[in-house]
Amino acid sequence: MSSLDFEKPILEIEGKIAELTKAAQDSGQMDVSDEVSRLEAKCQRLMQQTYSKLSPWQKTQVARHPDRPHAIDYINAIFEDFQPLAGDRNYGDDRAIIGGFATLVTRPGEAASADPTLEKSEPSRRRVMVIGQEKGHDMATRMEHNFGMPRPEGYRKAIRLMDLAERFNLPVVSLVDTPGAYPGKGAEQRGQAEAIARSIDKGLSLNVPSVALVIGEGGSGGAIAIASASRVLMLEHSVYSVISPEGCASILWKDSAFAKDAADALGLTAQQLNQLGIVDRVIGEPLGGAHRDHDSVFRSVANALDTALEFVALQSPGSLKAARRDKYLSIGRLAG
Repeated sequence: MSSLDFEKPILEIEGKIAELTKAAQDSGQMDVSDEVSRLEAKCQRLMQQTYSKLSPWQKTQVARHPDRPHAIDYINAIFEDFQPLAGDRNYGDDRAIIGGFATLVTRPGEAASADPTLEKSEPSRRRVMVIGQEKGHDMATRMEHNFGMPRPEGYRKAIRLMDLAERFNLPVVSLVDTPGAYPGKGAEQRGQAEAIARSIDKGLSLNVPSVALVIGEGGSGGAIAIASASRVLMLEHSVYSVISPEGCASILWKDSAFAKDAADALGLTAQQLNQLGIVDRVIGEPLGGAHRDHDSVFRSVANALDTALEFVALQSPGSLKAARRDKYLSIGRLAG
């Protein structure tokens, strides 16, 4: 597993446990159960202490962890009958955004959930349009998906998928995970700002229910372009901000080395955004982050998405649009 700086003491203990266990297996006679139990308890305490007081910068690192599940992982794990759709019918296909018809499936009782408050007693199947931002897992797939940074054709593809969702009266589920929209010259020449603005406008004016979930990094307009939903959810250690900490530091201090200070000032954690009313629900992650236990976070996310869709499913198109309007206009408003 890839390691973060603040995780090194935890990984050292886990390494000792692995060494002891292997030595006992090789010898066939050593009894290391007591020592392993002691180390496991110490590791658990250390992990709880570490992850209960993560700084905003540390949460940013967890949100970017290379082993953290990405959009494709969620689609494969909690959706069935996924029918991917490609292209914006204008310029080309942008692999930074993937999406298509799918069935959201919840399966109570199959595995432990990272967030027990989201447990469901009955299974469910819900046909949806899913749209996700994909970063890739290795250099080949990261290049293929442009490191999760969509170009204009990606946002125009998202608009096309939202149009199809309306045509077939399907709710929209968005999985947000991007450092931001691609800032290259070609993207600007093809109308990056206009494409983002139109995607935001489409999300706000949808006649069908919509739920967005920040699964990792929600960066700037590149994220909100597919996150302008009826309900916005965030995983516990994900981040969502108007700019990346490095970008903010480069503007304010002229030095990206001040990223930690920028993260502290940006208010980008799920907990802070939930308190401000920008995010509707924070979904708990396994101890140590989603990268340590994919299955339990998949189950929590499936249940959370289904619950959020239940909340908005019975509203009329007019009510959905009015509620979104009130939700986003109220952001930043000070109480009298």
